[in-house]
Amino acid sequence: MKGSKFLKVTGILMIIFGALALILSIVAAIGLAALAALDLNTWQYTAAVILMLVGSIFELIAGIVGVKNCNKPEKAGTCMVWGIIVIALSVLSNVLTLVGNPDNFSIVNLLTGLVIPVLYLIGAVMNKKAA
Repeated sequence: MKGSKFLKVTGILMIIFGALALILSIVAAIGLAALAALDLNTWQYTAAVILMLVGSIFELIAGIVGVKNCNKPEKAGTCMVWGIIVIALSVLSNVLTLVGNPDNFSIVNLLTGLVIPVLYLIGAVMNKKAA
């Protein structure tokens, strides 16, 4: 049952941070609308906001799935898939930052963005082993 508690705690953290990121992505979308009203070339900002919005929604869903299924080891595979998706989106976001604006890239940002999703994935793996 250690994996279930681990998955539940990291799932709750992902719900919290996913909700905060969703709010921030909505604010960013409003800011993007202001930039578009000024008729600026905003395709890079648009891509960033879309990625932020998608990432926050997926993180929120992954957290909910983890909390909902933490006591169901047979559902650990589903949690693992959601964890991998969130990790992939985090890495993609950092790669796009590196390509689009290398001066703003930080290895610290990459690592801190991966801590909770990786711990979530570890919890899902532990839960699967308990089955």
